[in-house]
Amino acid sequence: MIQYPTLHKPATIGVTAPSSGVPEALHPLLKGADKQLQKNGYQLVFGETAWTQHKAKSAPADLRAKDFHSIVQNNNVDLIIPPWGGELLIETLEHLNFERIPPKWILGYSDTSLLLLAITLTKGIATAHGTNLVDLRGESVDATTAMWEEVLLTKAGESVTQHSSALYQKEWDFENPTPHIFDLTEKTEWKTVSGKPETLKGRLLGGCVDVIRHLIGTPYGDVAAFRKTHIPDEPILWFFENCEMSTTDLRRSLMQMKLGGWFENCSGILFGRSDANHEIDGYDAEDVYQDLSNELQVPIVYDVDCGHVPPQITFINGAYAEVEVQNGKGKVVQYFR
Repeated sequence: MIQYPTLHKPATIGVTAPSSGVPEALHPLLKGADKQLQKNGYQLVFGETAWTQHKAKSAPADLRAKDFHSIVQNNNVDLIIPPWGGELLIETLEHLNFERIPPKWILGYSDTSLLLLAITLTKGIATAHGTNLVDLRGESVDATTAMWEEVLLTKAGESVTQHSSALYQKEWDFENPTPHIFDLTEKTEWKTVSGKPETLKGRLLGGCVDVIRHLIGTPYGDVAAFRKTHIPDEPILWFFENCEMSTTDLRRSLMQMKLGGWFENCSGILFGRSDANHEIDGYDAEDVYQDLSNELQVPIVYDVDCGHVPPQITFINGAYAEVEVQNGKGKVVQYFR
């Protein structure tokens, strides 16, 4: 059984940085997000780590864990959104007391996805893979990103529907900011390995492959125990995105997941768009997807709205999902059951 956090508005957002914080020169990003979210009915409470950054982390691991607990256990805080991802969140895991993490929504992606997946796998608490805080500082929010709020306001027993974006951002143009932060210029097209329409169903789990792969073989990445305890006899529908890996590194990581049993009773895989996926000796991302599809005998969808090439859909770790892909368009229905 999955625990779904409950959110009501008005609400208070807790901001803590279990990975990277925000250096002083970029503090206006946090202040901008604070200002815009207040206009939308939220109050923000900032932990100390949100404002600091040194040597690829917001603070030493034990202090990051302490700050996270001070925010997540604060009865006045309704949900948690880190400023952004980073590099070394994995250092904090051994300092966290997972038994003291209550069922509150935690939203983010990139390095944050490692914490999200660890919480869902160890506790059976649903977590939200989607936008980070600083990308909510715009005067407006694009339709795809904006769904984070409707998704998190969904109650246990209900469902929520999202659709693929119309356009995505190919690259950042910091000198010409838009009202909604992203520069959406390229036509979105969800693709299938089969080249045919696909329908995928299962319990969602996933995140950034670069970091979640390091949970394999640890107490925080026991997918078999999660399946047995929380979703017996139900298939898993994985969603992944690649931040920085070459295609061969991605392939090695996926093979490690396979050998580690992560793909047992897998019903399909969704891969987000990536500006990494650098091909090696002609071996490109589509080859990776084809090889995996052949081995697992499951449908694979790629170039979905997930990860470091925005905008992105809000995927809920632990939710039951039905994903339909046809003519380059995608529909995601998540059931909080």
